[in-house]
Amino acid sequence: METENHTLVSEFLILGFSDDPGLQPILFGLFLSTYLVTVLGNLLIILAVSCDSHLHTPMYFFLSNLSFIDICFISTTIPKMLVNIWSQRKDISYTECLTQVYFFNTFAGMDNFLLTLMAYDRFVAICHPLNYTVIMNSRVCALLVLIFWIIMFWVSLTHILLMNELNFSRGTEIPHFFCELAQVLKVANSDTQINTVFMYVVTSLLGVIPMTGILMSYSQIVSSLLKMSSTVSKYKAFSTCGSHLCVVSLFYGSGLGVYFSSSVVHSSQRRMLASLMYTVISPMLNPFIYSLRNKDVKGALGELFIKVASCPSWIIDIRTKFILRTLRQIL
Repeated sequence: METENHTLVSEFLILGFSDDPGLQPILFGLFLSTYLVTVLGNLLIILAVSCDSHLHTPMYFFLSNLSFIDICFISTTIPKMLVNIWSQRKDISYTECLTQVYFFNTFAGMDNFLLTLMAYDRFVAICHPLNYTVIMNSRVCALLVLIFWIIMFWVSLTHILLMNELNFSRGTEIPHFFCELAQVLKVANSDTQINTVFMYVVTSLLGVIPMTGILMSYSQIVSSLLKMSSTVSKYKAFSTCGSHLCVVSLFYGSGLGVYFSSSVVHSSQRRMLASLMYTVISPMLNPFIYSLRNKDVKGALGELFIKVASCPSWIIDIRTKFILRTLRQIL
């Protein structure tokens, strides 16, 4: 087979879930509805947190950032897939593929870091309540998020620079519904040893370190709860962690499912279904988990709906308040 340099390969072929023409309208409707629900649900969380002064705390600052990341995360993969299903094509340009790899890794890493920050926030709130406002002040929270953005920017950029040195054949097929880094490396014709080693090292560090931080935070939380004499106090303290634990279980559980399916199962369909859990299902369920299990968020959403229904022009004030609040936290 003739090998073409990456500068000559203008596009890849994304195989997707099915070639059956009869399934395409069903897939399009299913993923479109999932995408709209995810975007709307996470936007409501962001608006509710931004507009309710009672939710201007580190916990909900991280939650609104998580919702923003989830919108960007799902927007990296689903829109292109919808376009291909609608046009009945499978192509994705070389530049689009690398862009997809870059943003997918960035937002996946930010999801990871934010879940860790949220666990640390609960640890400080429960184990060191008197020092909470000092440790978790707004500037520190904004600085931590900014640092993690910078880390993921450079990690993802390194992946792209290494991928840019690879060679691919004309008409290369990717057995996935988006350009996942591991799948793109598998179809390269040149030596990918450096790329693979870097990918596994980064994945291990960005996976093990945050997961260790979450486990350590919750071990300290459980230890503190066991020392409490009041059952009501135990329940009240731990109830603030319930939603976060559900999201963590969903994110890491589906992530581990993708890892084990890639190493054990050789079926591309099963790998795609496993990837679907943390790329699509997890961002869609997160706002429901937080809104259904958190009375503060439910109350804020109720007030948001009442204000929007009574005064549509109030939406303009929401955007202004959100921008001003974000600038205050950064500066």
